[in-house]
Amino acid sequence: MKIIEINAMRGPNYWSVRRHKLIVMVLDLEKMEEFPSNKVPGFSDRLKAMFPSMYSHRCSEGCEGGFFMRVDDGTWMGHIIEHIALEIQTLAGMDTGFGRTRDYGEKGVYNVVFSYMEETVGKFAAEAAVRICEALIAAEDYNLEPDIQKMRELREAERLGPSTGSIVEEAASRGIPWIRLNKYSLCQLGYGANQKRIQATVTSETSSIGVELACDKEDTKYLLEQAEVEVPRGDIISRESSLEEACRYIGYPLVIKPIDGNHGRGITVDIQNYKDAVVAFHAAKEVSSRVIVEKFITGEDYRLLVINHVLVAAAKRTPAHVIGNGKSTVTELIEEVNKDPRRGYGHENVLTMITANDLTKTIIKDAGYSLDSVIPEGELLLLKDTANLSTGGTAEDVTDIVHPANVSMAERISKIIDLDICGIDIMTSDISQPLSETGGAILEVNAGPGFRMHLAPTTGLPRNVASPVVDKLFPNQGDTGRIPIVAVTGTNGKTTTSRLIAHIAKMKGFRVGYTTSDGVYIQNRLLMKGDCTGPASAEFVLKDPTVNFAVLECARGGLLRAGLGFGKCDVAVVTNVEADHLGLKGIYTVEQLAKVKGVVPETVLPDGYAILNAEDDLVYEMRRNINCNLALFSMDENNPRVQALQRIGGITAIYENGYVTICRGAWKMRIMKAENIPLTYGGKAAFMIQNVLAAVLAAHVRGISIEDIKAALETFIPSAAQTPGRLNLFEFENFKVLLDYAHNPAGMRALKKFTDTIDCTVKVGIIAGIGDRRLEDNNEMGGIAAEMFDEIIIRQDKRLRGKTEEELIKMLNDGIMAKNPNKKTTIIPSEKEAITFAVKNAVKGSLIILCSDVIPDALDLVMKFKEQESRGELVFAE
Repeated sequence: MKIIEINAMRGPNYWSVRRHKLIVMVLDLEKMEEFPSNKVPGFSDRLKAMFPSMYSHRCSEGCEGGFFMRVDDGTWMGHIIEHIALEIQTLAGMDTGFGRTRDYGEKGVYNVVFSYMEETVGKFAAEAAVRICEALIAAEDYNLEPDIQKMRELREAERLGPSTGSIVEEAASRGIPWIRLNKYSLCQLGYGANQKRIQATVTSETSSIGVELACDKEDTKYLLEQAEVEVPRGDIISRESSLEEACRYIGYPLVIKPIDGNHGRGITVDIQNYKDAVVAFHAAKEVSSRVIVEKFITGEDYRLLVINHVLVAAAKRTPAHVIGNGKSTVTELIEEVNKDPRRGYGHENVLTMITANDLTKTIIKDAGYSLDSVIPEGELLLLKDTANLSTGGTAEDVTDIVHPANVSMAERISKIIDLDICGIDIMTSDISQPLSETGGAILEVNAGPGFRMHLAPTTGLPRNVASPVVDKLFPNQGDTGRIPIVAVTGTNGKTTTSRLIAHIAKMKGFRVGYTTSDGVYIQNRLLMKGDCTGPASAEFVLKDPTVNFAVLECARGGLLRAGLGFGKCDVAVVTNVEADHLGLKGIYTVEQLAKVKGVVPETVLPDGYAILNAEDDLVYEMRRNINCNLALFSMDENNPRVQALQRIGGITAIYENGYVTICRGAWKMRIMKAENIPLTYGGKAAFMIQNVLAAVLAAHVRGISIEDIKAALETFIPSAAQTPGRLNLFEFENFKVLLDYAHNPAGMRALKKFTDTIDCTVKVGIIAGIGDRRLEDNNEMGGIAAEMFDEIIIRQDKRLRGKTEEELIKMLNDGIMAKNPNKKTTIIPSEKEAITFAVKNAVKGSLIILCSDVIPDALDLVMKFKEQESRGELVFAE
């Protein structure tokens, strides 16, 4: 078996609009296409022996054991690999269960689709599942454990930590979208100008002064002392020569810690003599140049969590430990503790496995034991010197018993240090009594405190401490941090429609970011060049903090490669669906292509609008799967689909009596005559009128007035600047050049309909075969060209996309010859040379029509000829 490619979906996609995180593996079964599972001797038994837990897989049978029934009856290996990929993720602590395997459209090739929780794990699971299946087929031994451990490690390296993850999950539950901004914990909540940021539990609203103070234990302690907050007596030193005097001043027992350490590094507690103090001093010096020496306060370790200056949770923390039974060694006791199902690798479970590192061995030695010692029954042996959960500690929720005086103190401390999210470490014998009565003290104030101990305490009530964080960032009821998103898809007209919608929004005063097949624009400034119609480009716009209105062109390629770059939009426009790019990525029919495009309107929010072409059967069918309002556009005011929607008060856009008109129900609101809209070339470009209908409908449902729409239409001039490569007409002294992006049969036919209205002596077409189109598509392009042009120049695209230059030229030429074997045809592979030849040999009154896919290069060359003509330097052939 051979893996052809593996793609990770990260948003709504062809396979599922709801499930965004899917692996799509294209798998060639090769010879195993002829051997379903029941034809491989012993395969079913070996699979059941390796994965007994797969009994829970119900599969299409709908009952436990259903998948095993399918294996016994005979199913293909792609289906089995799907289930293995899901099961090994579950065994690694990532329980995810959606999968499907579908024919790719080529013999023996399948799309194996399954869900994942972390992308790198999902891709690894795909490859591992194939290896495992091959071993089962060959009856070879296979050790699962290394794969399981590798997936755990990949998950821990990639996943958001429990604190960040809880905030993101809380935001998502409220409809607030989010984007991860780096491979660590920096995340964006909301879009564009309405975004907020978090990094772990530090927010974009956290005071930088507060963070600096919390990181400087000396300043923290000084400010708290000045405010009459109970803190332990102490001193800060940087040289060993100062240690003895500090010890005498403070008195034993002591705690020594680095001034700017974190996560318990370099801290030594309960120091009883000067010798131990020296060792502790050097341990702290490895972390920080300055060291705190302070009174060791006895009692229990508590963490108070204050968010937005309100106490929201409190936990009693206990360091990792074991309790002797008089029979087992320390190592055996640790192993027994780690059998607790709540303990896992890293952050995968409520508790973390206890590891016996060098620090543990030192602590055990100081207690008079070793890892091989048997601890007396009932004796508690500490294994770590701090109570962090990440080192195996435990936490007990005590929120409800914190004394009001301690609550008030904690909330006051958060304001003194000026932290919106603040973790306060307290040592006291009883948190239900005021610190002033128990002799307890504040040990530390932490910026960016961990939430894990509160979200999932070992005992006690879990607290949703992420909720007050999101409340603070988005205080207004129903605020989701979104900006308006208009998504545009279809086969032809996407880019022009997107540009026009963006222009209308910009004229209204919005700060617009938009994506097109030419690039990404922020306020009409081109920031990224190239085909930018995929999810990465959409995210680029949605991450920009200056943008408050997004228009996103969504093409099939990005949808199939990674899904949409957003989860929901406010308006979706589908211009049309025509045969284009068929035979690629498992999409072989126009119906399949419509399903790909149909993902976009399915993502519209319930109060938004799906704007569909009423004249296109496949587009109109998309209305059946939407969960939002429907609006239709049509070039025919008598279109029965439009009239049916009008009868129930729906919104439509039509071309009637020469006008571009919006209708609410049957009431007409004429915007302007099409012939007065520059983009339509005096009303001659019917496909441009169709684009205008879609665009004005999108603007209207977003609340933009008719007057503002009209003003925008009047100022949207078809040109190299505003609509590059879309009907760009250049008038030379004796001839004209028309540059257009027409790149499929439907586009060519629409272009022909327009150019048929242009008076000229000769029409010269410059066309190219396209490598990722079918033979019949390129043949048809040649046939249309034969009808459209008096003379044809065949050039070649820069990107051959899997075909040879000769193959593509032949495809076009065959189409031309089939339609008109006497058509004058010249082959000039270089686009630059082809354009130059056409211009230098142009006859008076001729129209040169250039169909180009690399628009900037073609525009630059034509503009160069215009400049040469203006200087009298353009020389023509005799």
